[in-house]
Amino acid sequence: MTETTETRVERKERTRRAILDATLVLCEESSLVALSLRQVAKQVGIVPTAFYRHFESIESLGLALVDESFVSLRAMLRDVRRHDPTYRDIVDQSVDTLVSHVRKERQHFQFIVRERAAGPLAVRAAIRHQIELSERELATDLARLPGTDTWSPEDLQVLSSLIVTAMVATAEDILVAVGRPDAEKAVAERARTQLRMVIIGALNWRSES
Repeated sequence: MTETTETRVERKERTRRAILDATLVLCEESSLVALSLRQVAKQVGIVPTAFYRHFESIESLGLALVDESFVSLRAMLRDVRRHDPTYRDIVDQSVDTLVSHVRKERQHFQFIVRERAAGPLAVRAAIRHQIELSERELATDLARLPGTDTWSPEDLQVLSSLIVTAMVATAEDILVAVGRPDAEKAVAERARTQLRMVIIGALNWRSES
């Protein structure tokens, strides 16, 4: 690859990144459905036609942001469960990972919270899909833990859904608490308690299947 080509590729990637970042900023004030291509282009400092070199539409831009928001978090949560941890370790490390990631990627998760309810149909579907992927991955990992070996796949899915739902609610609470250490700590402690209660109750469950 020549130096000229490398410079062009790098410049294209910088512009793409600038479009994504500008959209996150603009979406702090409104939903993606109210955002125009011209607004994004103006924020970045490019002509509207240049937008199409990077994304087909505002909707496809939103889908890219959904992927960015979830992929790294799912990878980190999988890593928490990878090395035969105890249930307590899973809870503590998962909550710590979630708090840290939401704090670091605040704009991404503000975007997810808003678009989950009010975004374009395809974006809302993509968010649901990412949450469902998280549930499936967790159900697979739960099946390897002591006490769940006799459970049915349906019961494992129910438990993973309960846990992921609690994590999603926790992420929303963290966004409200960002910048207030005492409030963040309280959210994290409540999340740990909730998840421990769910798991303790689940370990006494006897699957009927």
